[in-house]
Amino acid sequence: MNELYIMASFILRNSAIRGIASAVPAATEGLDDLSRVFGKEEAQKIAQTTGVFSRHIARSDQCASDLCFHAALKLLEALDWDKDSIDVIIFVSTTPDYYTPATSCVLQGRLEISKNCAAFDIPLGCSGYIYGLWNAASSIAAGGKRVLLMVGETSSKFASPLDKSTMPLFGDAGTATAIEFEKDREMYFELGTDGNGYKHLIVPAGGFRQRHSAVTANRTIREGGNIRSDEEVFMNGAEIFTFILREVPAVLKKVLASAKWNIEDVDAFVLHQANRFINQFLLKKMKLRPDRVPYSLEEFGNTSSASIPLTISHALRQLMQKEETRLVLCGFGVGLSWGAVALECGPLIMPEIGFV
Repeated sequence: MNELYIMASFILRNSAIRGIASAVPAATEGLDDLSRVFGKEEAQKIAQTTGVFSRHIARSDQCASDLCFHAALKLLEALDWDKDSIDVIIFVSTTPDYYTPATSCVLQGRLEISKNCAAFDIPLGCSGYIYGLWNAASSIAAGGKRVLLMVGETSSKFASPLDKSTMPLFGDAGTATAIEFEKDREMYFELGTDGNGYKHLIVPAGGFRQRHSAVTANRTIREGGNIRSDEEVFMNGAEIFTFILREVPAVLKKVLASAKWNIEDVDAFVLHQANRFINQFLLKKMKLRPDRVPYSLEEFGNTSSASIPLTISHALRQLMQKEETRLVLCGFGVGLSWGAVALECGPLIMPEIGFV
């Protein structure tokens, strides 16, 4: 069978995005910080390859939930939503507050949302925003009226400061998306998973498979002279690129076919902000117009699950506040997991990006 069609396809009706808000830490790191660790010449080389020149870095006491909380407060105020009208809270992150309880429960209390709501976490990374939207739209299809989707990461906390393959790439961010019942709206989803590749992007130790110990916390020299512990993220860049080459163009083609859209029908393709090389490859492979593929890499880096809504806040805010927009959103990475959605939305409520 043609691999193009080996995916989970869903059409979810009667859901509309009403608004998106994003927040990032106030503190930043840039080329000067990289130069102090890796030298000026190497820092320039890394930045040119990745496309990342600045990243917002969370304080030691700052979690992804804090950034999402700030974004959600601004969004709910701008929307003028009654907090008792929210049926479902979804929190998507690989950097939760605790092993238990679920961070969505903590956020329900902090935001003072009605107890008459469902709350759950989704521990997905790069594809997480697409899966979060799918769950939100599914909740409305099942009878809900309003869903608050919060997606955020503090990925910088599990990247070794001495690993040039990961540390210069990851930034931190939190976002909030409001989804509401609207008759006759449609979202077209294509989702996929290949768990055989889970070891290619992983924090090997610190969970329950391999518990924290003095050995797992010890930094040692690894491939390419990178230094990290088993409690810090490892990324096999070559394997991740092969996975993206194999799956992402196919899922983009399939979601366009599902929506019965041509490439020219789409106002913007918002891709997970992996790195410049990968995203430029996808742009050329799919023959997309550069002005229809927005970026946030240069100023924010790879913010994992938060990268798609953050890119919308950063690059499409002026457009989407004013008019209806056709979007294709696509996330891919850790898991290995990927997904895309084609949808129409707008005009949206979109507060300016907050700095926390």
